[in-house]
Amino acid sequence: MPPRTTPTVRQLRLGSELRKLRERAGMTAAEAAAQLGAERAKISNIETGRVGVSAARVRALARAYHCSDEALVKALVGMTGERKRHLWWEEHRGFVPHGLLDLAEFEHHAVTLRTVQTATLPGLLQTVDHARALFQQAAPPLPPHEVEHRISHRIKRQVVLFRDDPLEYTAIIHEAALRMQFGGRAATRAQLDHILTMSEHDHITVLAVPFEAGAYPAPGQTFGYAAGPVPQLDTVQLDEANGPVFIDAEAQLETYRSVLDRMATLALKPEESRDFIREIARSL
Repeated sequence: MPPRTTPTVRQLRLGSELRKLRERAGMTAAEAAAQLGAERAKISNIETGRVGVSAARVRALARAYHCSDEALVKALVGMTGERKRHLWWEEHRGFVPHGLLDLAEFEHHAVTLRTVQTATLPGLLQTVDHARALFQQAAPPLPPHEVEHRISHRIKRQVVLFRDDPLEYTAIIHEAALRMQFGGRAATRAQLDHILTMSEHDHITVLAVPFEAGAYPAPGQTFGYAAGPVPQLDTVQLDEANGPVFIDAEAQLETYRSVLDRMATLALKPEESRDFIREIARSL
């Protein structure tokens, strides 16, 4: 199988976790390859997500690395067959930036997702008009057909909230983001009404952080924290100017868990948040 030129974030994560297991076992890539009767380059390519790895090989590597965490091994095995599946975001490959495909994959596989929004509203809760107003302000400007491709991709991402096993989703939104008028007053009012409607679903929680809550951690940062099937597979996604960035080092995960917990203490309760958002909508 030829190496992949652009591994997805999911493929990179599988390889990264196998590398972590190898390093904890105190083994070099050459020693791991010898255990499997493979070339050293094979291990390196697996760990960088450049080639696929079978379920049987994942189990063999776990045994070689003396990994006794059956839940983790099962989760890693579950990631091996996905490269053969054609999921909806593949239809957008070549039409939107690669990072947006990774973002859809990130959300699709999350067990739960918590986001912090301080300047923009959550993509999973945006209306078409709001998304269009955002993309029309891109710098450099996007051609109209690229704007439409990105809108389509953004709205399709929201399927995770409507599938048979909907994603458990919590959005912590600062008042600054709620008051941004993308698309004008009418579009903003409709957007806020949509957030209120979505917040009535049992699996969706919206928490508003008012200005009067004062200082908050990581000001200006927008990120999502996705829980994996086991804690070792938790991932944080950061919104950056050049696209989403994904991190999974334990120290970084702990930092963002702390930020989420702090933001939650500053936020209004769910029903208070709904009342707060209604007041902002009425003021428009």
